Amino acid sequence: MNPIDAFACVVSPAWALNRARARKLLGAYEAAKKSRTRHGITDNRSADAVVAEGAGNLRGQARFLEQNHDLAKGILNALVNYTVGSKGISIEPQPCNLTGEINKEFAEELSWYFREWSRYPEVSHELTWAKMQRLMARAWFRDGEVLAKSVMGNIPTLNHRTKVPYSLELFEADYLADITIKEEGIIQGVQRNAWGQARYYHLYETNPNDSIYIAGLKTRAVNAGIIDHVKMCDRLRQTRGVSIFAAVMNRLNDLKDYEESERIAAKIAASMAAYIRKGGSDSYVPTSGDDEDNRIFEFSPGMIWDNLNPGEDVGTIQTNRPSILLEPFRNAMLKAIASGTSAGYSSISKSYDGTYSAQRQELVEQWIHYAALSDDFISMFIEPVWKRFVSMAITSGVVRVPQGVDMDTVQDADYLTPSMPWIDPKKEAEGFEKLLSLRITSNQKIIRQRGDNPTDVLDQHEKWQQELAARNLKMTEQPANAGFFTPDGDNEDAE
Repeated sequence: MNPIDAFACVVSPAWALNRARARKLLGAYEAAKKSRTRHGITDNRSADAVVAEGAGNLRGQARFLEQNHDLAKGILNALVNYTVGSKGISIEPQPCNLTGEINKEFAEELSWYFREWSRYPEVSHELTWAKMQRLMARAWFRDGEVLAKSVMGNIPTLNHRTKVPYSLELFEADYLADITIKEEGIIQGVQRNAWGQARYYHLYETNPNDSIYIAGLKTRAVNAGIIDHVKMCDRLRQTRGVSIFAAVMNRLNDLKDYEESERIAAKIAASMAAYIRKGGSDSYVPTSGDDEDNRIFEFSPGMIWDNLNPGEDVGTIQTNRPSILLEPFRNAMLKAIASGTSAGYSSISKSYDGTYSAQRQELVEQWIHYAALSDDFISMFIEPVWKRFVSMAITSGVVRVPQGVDMDTVQDADYLTPSMPWIDPKKEAEGFEKLLSLRITSNQKIIRQRGDNPTDVLDQHEKWQQELAARNLKMTEQPANAGFFTPDGDNEDAE
């Protein structure tokens, strides 16, 4: 207590109390003050400390929900389908000459070898490139992290089965050893230098969940340069990832229990039953207790109860299940779950009510979340794999870089993510046509937004025209063919 407050306590206790109350009101944010009704729970631990305590448990719960809860499985399906897509994230090589234009021949050569490699991209030869992407993304969302190790060059025990000697070895999060040795810079299985850069990943040689004697597990340090660690992070300098279900796990479990209870109640209500109300004690005559006196009532349509004793009547169990409040409550919970998992509400609830404008607004607002996840997946996995593939193709001599190609651009590429679906194809097409007429966008950009390769589209058009000409067929001219410039620079519609 300072001297002024001590003097105020002697002269006027009320004055001293007002001074203390005013100081408290001016001292901090209102939300930072705890009260009887607001506890203000905080967690200022480091990201690694928080993850170390709960990530493993959350990973197990997420796997259980995927196996046993249709809603959780649907959320993962939506995230994977809109982030990676059915065909995976496509790669369009963009190597440039020293003059700046794209070397089309070299780009096509790289594309051909990559398509050939995409059939057997990983060491087990069980997955294609597209399916591997989907499984990697699924593990990333569900478990919070997944790892891929690059295996390059000729190895006696491994047959790559592709012309470029490059394969991937995939690991779920369980393979990353949960060991911490701060003296050696190892935090939760990842060894870093003083700048926080990963140097080695300590991986179990076998899945620890398959081993009986955990103490006998062996680990090996793998150079971080050949490891792609795809992780779901919310904080800076977070070593391990956390399941995307972390914030909505309790809600998912509660909703699962509630739905099961409603289903059981509806099943009981559907099995219609009745009971005999005996009435008052003055009108009730007990039976003798013999088996011959037991009455049997069989249910049948339009039946009549004609063998009731005096004072008895028939009552039935109410069949008002499922509750009329089930659907509104479930929809409210689904909206909260969609917000916490970056999945679209309409996609996970399979409810597509509303006008075109409302559906379009939801899709536009939601698509930015899918685009952000796609960008993260590309930067952590797709792009590093492509760059190693190109380097290995050149180093092994399978591909030769043509003269005049800028070596700094041989690994450049465009990554084509799933396109935003059309709600009303007519309105969407008219919108693109308007943008083209105002020269706000380009044909190539629109084609890429649709998830296609502009070169492939032009090749298909050219081949189609050749097929029509070879069969002496003519088709009605399409709007897309009108207004084009002829090779000599004259406009066909100039007349």
